[in-house]
Amino acid sequence: MTWSHALKETARTGLAIERTRTEPMVAVRGACGVALVVGVALWLGSPTLAVSAAFGAFSAGIATFQRSWRPRPWLALAAASGLAVSTFLGYLAAAHTLTFVLMLAVWTLMTGMSWAVGPVSGLVSTQMVAVMLITVTLPTSVMGALGHALLVGLGGVVQAALIVLFPVRPWGVQRDALADALAAVADYARRLRDEPVAPFDPTPLMDARSAAAMTPRQARRRPRQLSGYRLLAERIRPVLASLADPVVGAPAEGPERDRVRELLAATGTVLDAVAHAIRRGTPVRVPSEAMAVLRMPEDGPKLTGAARRAALRLFSLVADVVEASDEPVEEVSAEGRMVHRFRPRPGLGGTAAMALRAVRREARWSSPVLRHAVRLCAVSVSGYLLSTTLPLGHAYWAPLTSTMVLRPDFAQTYSRGVARFLGTLAGVLVGGGVVALVHPGSYLSAGLAVLSVLSMYLLLRTGFIVTSACVSAYVVFLLSIAGEAWHQTVQARVALTLLGGVLAMVAYAVFPAWETPRLRDRLADWLAANGAFATAVFDAYAHPAERRPRQVRDALLDARAARAAWEQSETQAHREPVRHRGLSRPAARAAQTALSMMGRVAMLLEAHLPERDAPPSEEAGDFAAALRQALPDAVRAVRERRPLDWSPVHQSLERWRRESGDRPGVALRDAEQLVDALDDLAEALNKGARQSRTPRDPSQEESP
Repeated sequence: MTWSHALKETARTGLAIERTRTEPMVAVRGACGVALVVGVALWLGSPTLAVSAAFGAFSAGIATFQRSWRPRPWLALAAASGLAVSTFLGYLAAAHTLTFVLMLAVWTLMTGMSWAVGPVSGLVSTQMVAVMLITVTLPTSVMGALGHALLVGLGGVVQAALIVLFPVRPWGVQRDALADALAAVADYARRLRDEPVAPFDPTPLMDARSAAAMTPRQARRRPRQLSGYRLLAERIRPVLASLADPVVGAPAEGPERDRVRELLAATGTVLDAVAHAIRRGTPVRVPSEAMAVLRMPEDGPKLTGAARRAALRLFSLVADVVEASDEPVEEVSAEGRMVHRFRPRPGLGGTAAMALRAVRREARWSSPVLRHAVRLCAVSVSGYLLSTTLPLGHAYWAPLTSTMVLRPDFAQTYSRGVARFLGTLAGVLVGGGVVALVHPGSYLSAGLAVLSVLSMYLLLRTGFIVTSACVSAYVVFLLSIAGEAWHQTVQARVALTLLGGVLAMVAYAVFPAWETPRLRDRLADWLAANGAFATAVFDAYAHPAERRPRQVRDALLDARAARAAWEQSETQAHREPVRHRGLSRPAARAAQTALSMMGRVAMLLEAHLPERDAPPSEEAGDFAAALRQALPDAVRAVRERRPLDWSPVHQSLERWRRESGDRPGVALRDAEQLVDALDDLAEALNKGARQSRTPRDPSQEESP
């Protein structure tokens, strides 16, 4: 993709406004928190105190809208506490330009590194720096700075208290995550009717697993509907794929295929009913017609072989889903105490240790997070120094814009730059026009600011250009409480927004962190994880009595994480104005298809794992050993752009074929599909390397 095309795409993305589901009651509750804090501060204090308190409640409210599995009150308190500390330190350093610049450099560097912990931490930290840049411009003393910081923290306390006192859909994000996972499996079942090898995106299952992590206290208070279903959905998915696959399951045509289509449709109906009930917190209503299909026919079984075993397994799992929706299953220990089964979430100390480890992992020069932190630090400091030399005032606005625009990847940075400028332009024009026409007093300005906050909370997920307009109008109304002239606000902010956005875009172009050159590394990681998953499954056939309970499960989770990392990198690379010299785009797509098929084959075999008392399979053990031996060199070959050699795996497969004779089992048929996927991967990468080395015709280059 050329620079001109990339800029057009990012600009189009930045200007896009999406229709999405809003949360009006949550927005009203957050706006009431801001109104309560501003009103009390105006009544008992001064306009400057009201501005500080409003920013604390405002930032705490934004934190509660982030996609996080943490309790909302804790998010509000964490955001307000961090903002209070940064505001107080900013006040202390603001008296001298040098000390404030040094503090800004350190603070923005830490903010950039916080993206290593996760997107929520990065967004909240960015918000803290942005608000701190505004609040420190309000004149005060050291004791006044302490009072401002306490008021900022009070805003978070108020938001947290409102969440506790007026809950809106408690456990809503966990319900949505689990319902999305069940709905994804239901949709997968329906697609398998017409496309027996349909792909499946495991992201909803990964999100549901993340949402299931909680503390012991949360586990005791968790609704009954949020326990048990996720693992059942995880187990149903490979059974569905095995049932529909024409090689392992039922034939592609005939009465058995018709029966499989009926079972898939009925399973989708049942899972959809359960997902709907979980999302709304209502009893599960399962259609009797669907349950009638998911039973053994009165005239006897219509499926044979592996397809029949998969169908019986499906009957059992769907019955477990229905039973779980009827009555709570209580697990009791030997002492008679209730046992709450849950994925443990680390406490405060464990979370801090995990965050430090994440930051330490990214503390290398090639890390996109570290490069983002360096860019953010350099742009914020240079923007602040440039703004102080201009006769516009409001020196904080340019670094504020840069902080809000810059992101670790190219597409988000440039799309947000366009959206920020146009949104700010609209917001300050509307806000300044209202102030010029109405000349509102302190209380009316506060009311208009709260109205802007309500609009932003309602439209938070529609697009960055909309939220930028609402935030800009909010800042205009809020600073007018302190008596700031509207015409200065409009002119200065438009100019400094343009300056900050340009600095952010130039910084990424000068000091980039392209994802395109990392595609082969991501592909190699995915191959290694898929290979570990496949060897774990074949080892279970080779030594069924020695299989560890989590052996296959842990390998599956690693494979999913590697696939998600590849897909994220490939999506980012697709929007970048650079081209990988060792991996063309068609080759990347072909390699992705091959690795997806490799993971699918291992998942098919997972649905037919033998019992512990089953006889061991020497051929499966030999195949697993050959695959394990060939994997390290293949992973290095992907990274180093060398041809892949699967000769040991082919030789092991041939020996297995000779031993099995005319009766190939499920494991052998899956091994054949796995080798086909490995060959497709080798062909895709070898062809891609040849294409990338072939000189391109200049006449076919896309014109800038």
